[in-house]
This record gives sequence, C-alpha cells and structure tokens, in this order.
Amino acid sequence: MLIKRKSIEQVESSRPATAAAAPKAPRKVKYAPVTLSEQDGVRYLHFGTEWVQGAMRIRKPDWPELEYAQQMMAWMLWIEQPRRIAQLGLGTAALTKFCYKQFPQADITAIELNPSVMAICASMFKLPANDERLHVLEMDALDFVNDKANHGALDALQVDLYDATARGPVLDTPQFYQACNACLADHGIMTVNLFGDHPSYAKNIKAMKFAFGQVVCLPQVHDGNVVAVAFKQARPMDLEALKVRAAQIVADTKLPAKSWVKGIQQALQK
Repeated sequence: MLIKRKSIEQVESSRPATAAAAPKAPRKVKYAPVTLSEQDGVRYLHFGTEWVQGAMRIRKPDWPELEYAQQMMAWMLWIEQPRRIAQLGLGTAALTKFCYKQFPQADITAIELNPSVMAICASMFKLPANDERLHVLEMDALDFVNDKANHGALDALQVDLYDATARGPVLDTPQFYQACNACLADHGIMTVNLFGDHPSYAKNIKAMKFAFGQVVCLPQVHDGNVVAVAFKQARPMDLEALKVRAAQIVADTKLPAKSWVKGIQQALQK
C-alpha cells in the first residue's frame, strides 16, 4: 500500500522560510522511526512503513541481497579498479560493505542524514567502524555533492535517496544531478535507484539526461525498481567487450553481471 502522506522528515526539512518571519533557531529535523523485520534469514530495514529500505542476509552480511542493489554495481562493467566510491543514502549499508570488501584499494564514503540509520547499520547490519579508507558521514547528500572538495574525485557514485514512503528520490532536480556529475572524474559513472512505475521516474530521467552525457536504464526488477546508469561522458557501448567483462565479474564476485549486459542491449535497441 502506498502511503499518501509525506514522510515526517520530508515535511520537517522542506518547510520554506518566510521573509517576514523573525530569525529563529534552526529546526531540528524529525525522522520517521527506524524499524526492522526478518523473514527466511533476511533482515529488512523500514522507516516506520512497510516499504523496504534495504536488506541483509544474516549469514552473508557483505552480500547485496536485493537485486536492484546488485544492479547498482553495474558501473563495474567499465571500471575495474576504482580508487574512490561514494554512496548517497546508507540504507542497510549493503553497497558500502560490498565495496569496502571487494575493493581493498578504494576509499569508500557513505553519506547519511539520519543518525539512527547509521547506528542501526552498526548494531544490526554489520557495518564496520570507520577507518583510514571507510568514511560513513552524517550529513546532507546535497551538501556533499555541492562541496567543491569532492568535485572531480569519484570513480563511482551510487545514489539511493528515499524517504519513509520509499517511492521517489528525495533529491531529484537537474541541479542536484549536475552536482553529482561534478563529483565524478572524467571516466566516472553514477548509478541511481528509481521506481519505474511511479511519476517520479520520468522526472528523474529527464533531469539526469540534462546533467549527464549518457544515461542507460537497466530492466525493472521485483517491486518496480529501475537502476539508471549515468555516464559523465558519453561512450560507445561495445557489447562484446562488456560480455567478456561481465563473465569476469561473475567469476570474481558472483554478481549477475551477464544480465546487466542483456539489459543494456535491450535498452539500446529501444
């Protein structure tokens, strides 16, 4: 069931300031409650609703359990040895943990606004403590991408920014995606989790195409998730080379990379 109201944190953090109003102390952002559920050996994260914000198979804590989360790693088809990866929206830290384990040479940064999500990831989702190459930061994703210190620095940027209703990204403007683009190195790639059967989908795709040189969408999976792959600079799609690379990814990680190439081929044929 789709919750019709706006989430608590979206309402409280988006109230416009009025010019006539006297200056006030900054309003403390209110968040929807962080809740958990478990079924068949999988632990799920929720924000006070039935919508799933992430999942972890308890016996495989570093594995991205959900298919869309696996697709968020599709940038691996083009980038084999990333040096810096960032995640906007921590969720259950599935992507953060996978990247941290899979790419020991890489600096991994995750941005999360809600401190309760950070705490639950540490206590219930096996998120390691910060160290010299893992940085989980409590901050607004918009502040991160607008910080010029991060511009031109990332090989891969993974964006999964949802509120309690889990039906549309909280940040979705052309200006936001332009800032995401600015954070990427010339060869950089962004992946974004979208909902293909929701009005937010077309808005986000339009904004991404405005900001990026090339955007390709993988096929919709399970509950409507669509992962968009956005390239800072347009590039030719060598399907045969991608198939070879996909086979290597499967051998190294067991991620279903061959299906990503099939999805890219389908998208190019549309």
